[in-house]
Amino acid sequence: MSDDVRPFAADAPIYLDHNATTPIAPEVLDAMRPYLEDRFGNPSSAHRYGTVAHQAVERARAEVAALLGCEPASVVFTASGSEADNLAIKGVALGLLGDGDHIITSAIEHPAVLGACRYLERRLGYRLTILPVDGLGTVDPEDVRRAIEPATVLVSVMHANNEVGTLEPIADIARVAREHRIACHTDAAQSVGKVPVHVDELAVDLLTMTGHKLYAPKGIGALYVRPGTRLDSLIHGAGHEHGLRAGTENVPYIVGLGAACALAAERLQAGAPGRVRELRDRLHAALRSAVPGLALNGHAEQRLPNTLNVSFPDQDGESLLARTPSVAAATGSACHSGRTEPSAVLMAMGLDAQRALGAVRLSLGHDTTAVDVDTAATALLASLSTALASP
Repeated sequence: MSDDVRPFAADAPIYLDHNATTPIAPEVLDAMRPYLEDRFGNPSSAHRYGTVAHQAVERARAEVAALLGCEPASVVFTASGSEADNLAIKGVALGLLGDGDHIITSAIEHPAVLGACRYLERRLGYRLTILPVDGLGTVDPEDVRRAIEPATVLVSVMHANNEVGTLEPIADIARVAREHRIACHTDAAQSVGKVPVHVDELAVDLLTMTGHKLYAPKGIGALYVRPGTRLDSLIHGAGHEHGLRAGTENVPYIVGLGAACALAAERLQAGAPGRVRELRDRLHAALRSAVPGLALNGHAEQRLPNTLNVSFPDQDGESLLARTPSVAAATGSACHSGRTEPSAVLMAMGLDAQRALGAVRLSLGHDTTAVDVDTAATALLASLSTALASP
């Protein structure tokens, strides 16, 4: 058996990279299994096999909607969060083609958002305003207000940053957009399931989520679309997903996403994020007490409960993690792995290059234990000590 497929042994690295992806929860896998086996029907088929599959899709749609606080008809299933971002941004631009040519976003967005905006700029002549953030990674709603012009058709600002975990004031930003009758989209891939996310409380018109940040499989996502939002389809064919996303539904993965949303709702109700926050702060305290000058990146309070981004003084984060194979973590977004330049998010926050290069992102999950946290801290500190002792 090759290394690529060998199962992890008992001495597997401690996994602190849940912002990159989460394991599939056992409850999710159990829910999916029948639809990978005997319940294989096409949801559009009129016979019993199709009916069973169709009912499963609609049940999952209701589970997603319940977590987001919306009607099931407002949920559109996609193949990923990136596809949902593209459907939201390009869909609004095409749906309002001729009504305006200006989009507002921020400097710390996921590449799927910035890439879609840049595509519209390059191919269709849209103009972009890319808003700055402060030193904590926060977008000022008043900057959004000042950037709005008569030709603005969309405001897209993420709900939580994937690198530092800062939660944006989306409700305030969306209210500014609504005052001007402009659609507001938020990429909530990192926040759904970690903190309460209700579309009416956030006041957004479009919201992206993805399964693999939520203990569901990779390759499934969803877009919330508020009724009345003008949106063109990007994938054309039959009338699947309310005519917004053609293609036979991926029933097993949709079922998995629904089960993951139901599980997330239970965990939120039970206060699970509070336990994760306590472990995150325990890890932070262990590192801070042993490393003079350790710097927290992102907002200390308005932050995802599982995310700790810290800079080790006079160190390179990539090198530190490479010397600590017993800890699986990252220096930033998995979409920018192998980077040699400082994180664009951290640079946008005004950090100097040395501090940005010294950053490590440690993101916990519901399966993280106190032993994991303590062992990871010990391993990182040992690697740091070795580095400092080297000539």
